[in-house]
Amino acid sequence: MAELVSRREYPVHVDHGGFALQDWADGRVPVRFPEGFQHGVFLAAHPGRLDFTSAGHTHTASLDVEVWDAEPPVPSGIWEESATASIFCSSGMLRATSMTAGPMLDEIPLSDGPGTWSVRVVCTGREALARLAEEGAVEGVERYVAQFWPGA
Repeated sequence: MAELVSRREYPVHVDHGGFALQDWADGRVPVRFPEGFQHGVFLAAHPGRLDFTSAGHTHTASLDVEVWDAEPPVPSGIWEESATASIFCSSGMLRATSMTAGPMLDEIPLSDGPGTWSVRVVCTGREALARLAEEGAVEGVERYVAQFWPGA
């Protein structure tokens, strides 16, 4: 049975409808975000980064990052989107980055060193965000849970 190693919530600044989780050592990422970003694709994996398309243009989303020792069960709840991918992280840490504001300051630790990780991402609040975003600034309505575990 999989055991949870760590869990932390991060605010993620979304602009132009997207954001990414990118290797902290971004000099080792061959194509840095937002280059190659595909609007409309919920989760897209690129070397050293994971790209996300949000349901809103500019807002602050909530991202819960869970690190597990093996593949975990799908989080309970009702999810509007779900996808899986894998990523090689050379530094053992990721950081969120937005289209125009660039990298955020929070470290997202996965491990003490390089490794390949599987990830499952689920999301809720997308429909509500689409409605509320027309009325003004929105914070924490769109919620992501990213579950990472050692990949093959």
